[in-house]
Amino acid sequence: MTEVVGWGTEEQYGELFDKVDVAQDGFINWDKLASFLLLALNEKDERAKATVVPQWKDLEFLPVKHKDTIQKVVFLKSSNRYLTISKEGSLGIWGENLKLQETLPITSDATKLKHLWVTSLVSLENVNKIAVAFTSKEICFYDLLSKEEFPCQYKLQGLKGTPICMDYWYDPLDANESILSFGDVTGKVHAVAFTAALISLFERPTGACEDDEATMTINWVDLLSGCHKCCHILEHKLHRGDWVRQGLGEDAKPFELITESLIVVLMNGAVTYNASLDAIISSTTSNTNTVVLAWREKSKKHLTMTSFNIAQGIHAFDYHSQLNLIATAGIDNKVCLWNPYVVSKPVGVLWGHSASVIAVQFFSERKQLFSFSKDKVLRLWDIQHQLSIQRIACPFPQTQEFKCLFHFDEARGRLFISFNNQLALLAMKREAWTRVRSHEKAITCVLYSSVLKQVISSDVGSTVSFWMIDTGQKIKQLTGCHGNAEISTMALDANETRLLTGSTDGSVKVWDFNGYCHHTLNVGQDGAVDISQILVLKKTILVIGWERAIMVFRRQNFNQFFIQSEEWKGGIQHQDDILCAAFLPPQTLVTGSYDGEIVLWNNSTENAHHVLHPDYQRLLKSQSDTGSLKLLSAGRSQSTHPIADQATLGACTFKTDTEGKNAVMKLCFLEARKNVALTGGANLVSCGGSGYVRFWDTVKKQLLAEFVAHGGTGPIIMCTDKLNRYLMTGDLDGWLKIWNIEEYCLNSSKSKITQAPVLVRSFQPHEDRISSLETCELSGRLLIISSSADCSICVTGVGDSPVWTFGQAKHWHIENGLSFPKRDTNLMENKVQEESVRVIPLPAKKESYLVSTEHSLLSKKNKDTSTCNVRPSADINLVMKYWERNTCETNTHKLDHTEITQRSFSAFRSLRIGTLQELPEVNKPAFLLDPEKYFREEPVEEQPEIPVLPSLSETLKAVFEEKNILPKEILDRERKAKQLFQETSCEVKMKRNKKQL
Repeated sequence: MTEVVGWGTEEQYGELFDKVDVAQDGFINWDKLASFLLLALNEKDERAKATVVPQWKDLEFLPVKHKDTIQKVVFLKSSNRYLTISKEGSLGIWGENLKLQETLPITSDATKLKHLWVTSLVSLENVNKIAVAFTSKEICFYDLLSKEEFPCQYKLQGLKGTPICMDYWYDPLDANESILSFGDVTGKVHAVAFTAALISLFERPTGACEDDEATMTINWVDLLSGCHKCCHILEHKLHRGDWVRQGLGEDAKPFELITESLIVVLMNGAVTYNASLDAIISSTTSNTNTVVLAWREKSKKHLTMTSFNIAQGIHAFDYHSQLNLIATAGIDNKVCLWNPYVVSKPVGVLWGHSASVIAVQFFSERKQLFSFSKDKVLRLWDIQHQLSIQRIACPFPQTQEFKCLFHFDEARGRLFISFNNQLALLAMKREAWTRVRSHEKAITCVLYSSVLKQVISSDVGSTVSFWMIDTGQKIKQLTGCHGNAEISTMALDANETRLLTGSTDGSVKVWDFNGYCHHTLNVGQDGAVDISQILVLKKTILVIGWERAIMVFRRQNFNQFFIQSEEWKGGIQHQDDILCAAFLPPQTLVTGSYDGEIVLWNNSTENAHHVLHPDYQRLLKSQSDTGSLKLLSAGRSQSTHPIADQATLGACTFKTDTEGKNAVMKLCFLEARKNVALTGGANLVSCGGSGYVRFWDTVKKQLLAEFVAHGGTGPIIMCTDKLNRYLMTGDLDGWLKIWNIEEYCLNSSKSKITQAPVLVRSFQPHEDRISSLETCELSGRLLIISSSADCSICVTGVGDSPVWTFGQAKHWHIENGLSFPKRDTNLMENKVQEESVRVIPLPAKKESYLVSTEHSLLSKKNKDTSTCNVRPSADINLVMKYWERNTCETNTHKLDHTEITQRSFSAFRSLRIGTLQELPEVNKPAFLLDPEKYFREEPVEEQPEIPVLPSLSETLKAVFEEKNILPKEILDRERKAKQLFQETSCEVKMKRNKKQL
């Protein structure tokens, strides 16, 4: 195996063989190997789930109206509401959003409220009732469906001791079967088993009033005597006067080895019944009979008991049915794990608390355990490794006497901790609870490599990951790229063979895709910087983001590892920090700043020539110009401050945006719009503060349109596809919108457009801020890739396509998941030619062909219109339009050159165009005059014949010879061994014959 595979040792393969061959048969087959791999992977997955540390939101104190200690928190599954009850009898009703809806007093007719305390509360889900225990030695049952405010329907009185803990269980298969269990201050554990709960909990006495609203009183002595046939009593007293205080929750599941029913009771807070064991578990703070297990055998009426003796006693416990473990909160600062059938010693001890543990509860799904101690420290334990994986110090007030209640709602990821009359909430973050995480930390940037067909992502933990776009599989990960510093942005070079990463440590590194760093660009700043964008041009690399200047690195200096930045010739032209930039070939560069200004530069000369702002425009003086500058007014507010030169630019006072409402977060050139100089229209899009998107005409220096893409969410980001059909915008709340801008702002207009383009799709793929957007094309389909601070990367299509998350367990297949039709190449070519006719006249010899093409296309449009629903404002369906016109960019170069030069009055209008001189006659080359000399075929040389191998059938029929497959050395060795054996055997025979003679 070592020679075949190429790595590993014989010992390692031997260990692997022993692991696979569990039955010790001496061989393994594919079934055994597949089973071993499945089990190993499942174990690894379970281990990974168990070691995931949940992420919590900040501790929040809920606005309770309780004046005394909170005694219980329960969740009503039927109405999705929470109930809290305090000692003074105040019942709080909370919505699922944890908004306090109502506070009601719970009273008892026996005594006034001020003379009694509420000790416990349980919910009877199957009959829509709640049961409340009082210090008056009674339990009252209230109806939740009544029109009145919780009328008391039953009152169980005459108890021998004050009930201080209760629990309720019902059979989900037969809701008539239910059990109410409670423990009192005398050390007794009681269980009331109902057999017809849906009809009536208790039988109405003969001659009693039949008024449904009247309270029915039940005496405990009557229950013990068996007067009520619909219920019966079980009880025991082994704790000898110790208080029964706390037990398992209602969702506890049965032990696996016993097939009857279980009641779980703790002498420090509550009682619980479990459906498949006929047993009672109770505990006390005493060091003898600390935990008692009592069960009833079928043939006997009395309970059989066994007990655990735990030093100093315990405060609370919980039971995990799958692990078959009981966790106890010890007074001696320890959390112990017990097997219910091994009473001699615990199977595990969790050390770490420095004060008495007062509460424990299992996190069942992840097989973890919560524990809370008197010093207000919450710990989360990994049960398998018996290690503390999280510690949270709760900021409760400092006091010596306090009562704490601990309740974890696992289904909703909410942890409630009460401190006297205060109720605190620790809510689990959704990404750690239900969402798939692509990275361990917040993602800052995402790129797409069309060469490798891979998505590249970075996070604040200085990690870069590579993903396959067609399946979502992670194939590579680079960690610690900038040490512990955050990677704020990334970029690819023109050939997409180098990756540039910018970090808050003030450096930009150049990597290959094998993880090797070739160069480090030093921006020359002391301390932390915020690099917002890296722009890779043909001869320079521009780095911006933390000040008003542009940092430039020139390509001629890339012959060394450490590269220092050089001075940008245009100097400082912004009034505030530069946040983004964009480049339009051949030489137009634009930069946007925090105050909303967009500066237009000539990248060749590195000089600025114009400033755009939503409220004003101004013309800048370049270093080569000597004339005076003019300030142009073209917005809502006008300014008339002329600027003489660059030195006075910083001193000039304009209306600045101090709140960042006009901050330019992203700039995108619409490169697919080639005829903007001829027809006018927008060729630059900006977005940023207050959710605005603005369209600019950089030729006429004019703001053509602006609209609010995301209202009330702060700054946004955006991107466009290569053909500028769609605009994608993302906000701080994780919402992503797709706009159709194909027909938007194609012509110049005097009035500014405020109507938004057609909204194709709006959805929320993330739970937090969208940090980066990218588009790509795969198999003729447009995909949108988004990354977020919620540690996830999502990919989806333009239409109603599913949203996939990188890192999810099940890999996807893009071609099967998207519902978009593939492009019709012939149809797209006809469409492009039709548009060409509208813009530029072609020679007469092509007119007839183009006219017929246009008619055929229009007839196809009409045919499509009759079979599908089309918006009134659009010619055809938006999604179909993208596929039909996807190759417009590649076909626009087929226009006639003569007509283009006649209409050339764009950027090259200053060039003098004249008639070209005729070329002199060129002599024909020698290979055309004498082709036989150069292209004469050489005679084919005779090659030796290749022996023909015998056919497979002949080979199979041939006699098998060992010499054909074994090396000569092995055969010679075997022949010598046979010869030696024959010689020695002959000698032995001769010696035997001599002895006989």
